[in-house]
Amino acid sequence: MKAARIHNFGGPEVIVFEDAPRPMPANGDVLVRVAAAGVGPWDALIREGKSEVSPPPPLTLGSDLSGVVEETGPGVSQFIKGDEVYGVTNPGFVGAQAEYAVASATMIARKPLRLSHLEAASAPVVAVTAWQMLHDYAHVQARQTVLILGAAGNVGAYAVQLAVNAGVHVVALVGSKDFEYVRGLGAETVIDYQGGNFESSVSPVDVVIDTVGGNTRDRSLHVLKAGGILVSAVSPTPLPANSNVRTAFFYVEVTTDRLNSITKLFDSQKLLPQVGTVLPISQVRTAHEMLAGKPHKRGKIVLQV
Repeated sequence: MKAARIHNFGGPEVIVFEDAPRPMPANGDVLVRVAAAGVGPWDALIREGKSEVSPPPPLTLGSDLSGVVEETGPGVSQFIKGDEVYGVTNPGFVGAQAEYAVASATMIARKPLRLSHLEAASAPVVAVTAWQMLHDYAHVQARQTVLILGAAGNVGAYAVQLAVNAGVHVVALVGSKDFEYVRGLGAETVIDYQGGNFESSVSPVDVVIDTVGGNTRDRSLHVLKAGGILVSAVSPTPLPANSNVRTAFFYVEVTTDRLNSITKLFDSQKLLPQVGTVLPISQVRTAHEMLAGKPHKRGKIVLQV
């Protein structure tokens, strides 16, 4: 089979699209014939040797995938050959950008019926990240107000939609070019992050969802109500001490149950996928150049296999 692999750490130039042995599913795994694979910032961290979870090279890149179950390993009864599935490969976030990939059966789910494989492959990590931020950590409730930093990004756009579905009032912090986009997703109030002191424009909120980090994250503490919470998936550095509010940082944990919850929203059309540039898997280097700043469409970069 063909796979996007690295044999040493480095820039996009270390990626080779080459022949590799077809993997075999172990206990609790399934072998997926990959139809599409997502590309995200974590793939660049793995390629550069900056990930704390991935194995050393040589390795096959990629975590997000959508495809068809080709074979099941021992101990797997929830999937059978021919099932269309989506999700991620494993806790190491590797192996998806290939014609065949092994995935843990606990980290995939049946593909949403309304989504194509390209759309499904764009969703798992970013949609589950947004889900965990809002529901597992912030425990949002209807009629609360949430400030979403970076609301037009891949995670942010899902956070806006999920918050709206939960009956939460959304304040979106974005660039001016993204105003109409996030309003279309359901944001009630939109603020330009380049407009100066955004804190003075925001009434106190119950929750801050941080997809940006840095000084923007730190400043957002000033708009949190007493007892409120800031949840970040991008910045583990300590926040300025403030005994009146809570903070949480986490690494995403993609599970079948969380994917099933998201699938229901896709299939009821309460959640829309965010597909950006689509490339053939043979152009995986170009995808990584896009991660580094080369122009591409808004939304998740996806490889067609």
